[in-house]
Amino acid sequence: MSRILLLHNFYRSDSPSGENQVFEMERALLQKHGHDVRLFTRHSDELAAQGALGKIKGAVSVPWNPFSARALRQAIREFQPDVIHAHNTFPLLSPAVFPAARGTARVLTLHNYRLFCAAAIPMRDGQICTECLDQHSVRPALRYNCYRGSKAATVPLAANIALHRFRGTWKNDVEAFIALSEFQREKFVAAGLPADRVEVKPNFYDGNPEVVSWGERTERVVFVGRLSAEKGVHTLLRAWSLWGDQAPPLRIIGDGELRRDLEEQARGLPVEFIGQVGPEEAQAEIAQTRLVVLPSEWFEGFPMVLREAFAFGTPSAVSNIGPLPGLVKDPESGCTFEPANPESLLHAVRSAWENPEQLQRWSQGARAAFEAKYTEDVNYAMLMAIYEQAIERAERARRSPKLRHA
Repeated sequence: MSRILLLHNFYRSDSPSGENQVFEMERALLQKHGHDVRLFTRHSDELAAQGALGKIKGAVSVPWNPFSARALRQAIREFQPDVIHAHNTFPLLSPAVFPAARGTARVLTLHNYRLFCAAAIPMRDGQICTECLDQHSVRPALRYNCYRGSKAATVPLAANIALHRFRGTWKNDVEAFIALSEFQREKFVAAGLPADRVEVKPNFYDGNPEVVSWGERTERVVFVGRLSAEKGVHTLLRAWSLWGDQAPPLRIIGDGELRRDLEEQARGLPVEFIGQVGPEEAQAEIAQTRLVVLPSEWFEGFPMVLREAFAFGTPSAVSNIGPLPGLVKDPESGCTFEPANPESLLHAVRSAWENPEQLQRWSQGARAAFEAKYTEDVNYAMLMAIYEQAIERAERARRSPKLRHA
């Protein structure tokens, strides 16, 4: 294969997104290996600039955008791609692009749970909620107004889910899905995706960074991420309050709607809020620290901070939820604690912090995990295998219409 058409709806510029970052990294990876890569993209900034009219356009586009479908058909005629690989179709591209590309191998990366969850994050009122996935229904989403707490905002997303379940988009119009972890794969298969088409390919780190020696690292703990409820920073701060005077310095990298409340909660604690920084500065913090903490209280996909911790050989303390415990335990590169439980977090992190020899062993385990699973070369090989399977499936469907949806 040589021609690859990448599809992506960029999120708003004022909302930093790991999905946008992964899209750009994979584009660069493919070009580095000599593929002819073209982009078919839209930007949510287009809607933000139009105010109320933009919100209406976005809502109408979510379930089915015929204009995007028509434009994609034209792009396919001009470029004749071997593979079409979509990352995010929300809101302007819409899943209409997949049937529009019938005849070409189609691949979709599952960055979140939006195919079956109106909120994209399976969480409601601060708790994990998988009712829509488990029941194969959008009724819970409509009952609870899951998207931004608004019935009007939830309806287009629920309609999107119901429509594409009904017409069989995910069974008939995508040759391969990419889950970011085995945990996520199992959730999507149980929710209705065909098991033989869902492959696991985690995020990767683009490069081969040098590991800061253990003796040169700063004795502090770092959190990197969005300051929102599902990230569990409030639990982290409660644990630091329980730790008391012996707690190590904690640096909070990132910003979000809860920052002011969290700063108030952290008053008097050895906690410093750095705010939003660029990728290089954030990675430097991870490379130089002795422990990264991910106190997430929802199902992460594959956190970018974790792949950076692996690359820089930095141990991680993570919530025992979703894919996180499997990632840090294979090979052992950190510890786990119960989500939303400050006492459990305190026990796990304090035990690790007071055992520097174990932390150093976890550092070596993190780097070993990176070299085995998360390098550019390993990830590129995984991606090519997925593309080849998708191409073979698309070719079989073209040769035999009876196998079109097999």
